[in-house]
Amino acid sequence: MDVKTLCLGALTLGDATGYEIRKLFEEGPFAHFYDAGYGSIYPALASLLEDGLVDVTEESHAGRPDRKIYSLTPAGRERFKQALAQPPKPDRVRSEHVLRFFFADLMEPDDIRRVYDDYLAHFEGMVQHMRGLNPAGIPPGRLFARGLGLSFYEAVAAYLRDGRAQFETDVLAAGNKGAAQ
Repeated sequence: MDVKTLCLGALTLGDATGYEIRKLFEEGPFAHFYDAGYGSIYPALASLLEDGLVDVTEESHAGRPDRKIYSLTPAGRERFKQALAQPPKPDRVRSEHVLRFFFADLMEPDDIRRVYDDYLAHFEGMVQHMRGLNPAGIPPGRLFARGLGLSFYEAVAAYLRDGRAQFETDVLAAGNKGAAQ
């Protein structure tokens, strides 16, 4: 899904500023399955406004720039519903941590441990965060997505905990062979 469509989806949850939309992707309900940043959100909102898929109102604040609050138009809601009806593209995982694991035999042992610790801490932190969310009043589809995210984080954390000793043993042995050659 492109960022314009993601913004339409975010606005189905209610009117929002570009900053508030970005927060949905950084800390909110989309954080565990999609990424969008300022550099893509604001141009997307401008394009959606031009296409009549969102409206904008400006709020003045003394001493600060005006806030632009975006809202979904009926045409925008319909466009989002049409996008949801399209077959999804296959999921892709992009991870700098996994890239480092792939090349771990070229890394120093302390760096390998640091990357591993950071990755495990991230997934354990996300498990705790997801478990702490209140399910009250959340629609079934959102609860399902939340549960899927929690299951993913739990599975990765368990894999990292269970496989750590073997990973370090194997990688350090491979690294030592590579250093001897």
